[in-house]
Amino acid sequence: MVWKGAGRLTVGFYIGRFQPVHKGHVYAIKYVLDRVDELIIGVGSAQFSHELDNPFTAGERITMLRLALDEAGVDRRLYSIIPIPDTQVHSVWVAQVLAYTPKFDVVYTNEPLSRQLFLEAGFKVYGIKFYRRKIYTATNVRDKILNGKNWESLVPPSVAEYIKRIGGVERIRNLAKLDKVKV
Repeated sequence: MVWKGAGRLTVGFYIGRFQPVHKGHVYAIKYVLDRVDELIIGVGSAQFSHELDNPFTAGERITMLRLALDEAGVDRRLYSIIPIPDTQVHSVWVAQVLAYTPKFDVVYTNEPLSRQLFLEAGFKVYGIKFYRRKIYTATNVRDKILNGKNWESLVPPSVAEYIKRIGGVERIRNLAKLDKVKV
């Protein structure tokens, strides 16, 4: 492991829902890993699955992250992946994150609420340069799956294969049908 810090490891934290993992996520993780020695990746909203906006389980998202990062040649020793459930009380969310994760020094996020909460808790918070943001969003991937359009080019090939193998395409389409029945 090459230390990027001065005499001690710098540990970063990056959180996302990864519903599903796409090429923008891989870019963001590699961007952060260029700036820290070790990265804790938080899989947010870990308790949600089988919903149109959250179709995949925390375990499935962790598997997708590992597949995508392996495919990108990222050394598994440089990161850990931790499921982080939501709390309905924003003022205690950072304390909950800290209870679920090993210690970290800096936070990387572009999400405004997460940024604000970590700043208020005294963390240094940095943004992440977006990679083709209009294209690489999980919402765009889910919409393309739902509408039968080419979504596979938006995710790493190993993630596309995994989503198909677990019936993710059918799941998203069935969830959309269930969502329409509720209305």
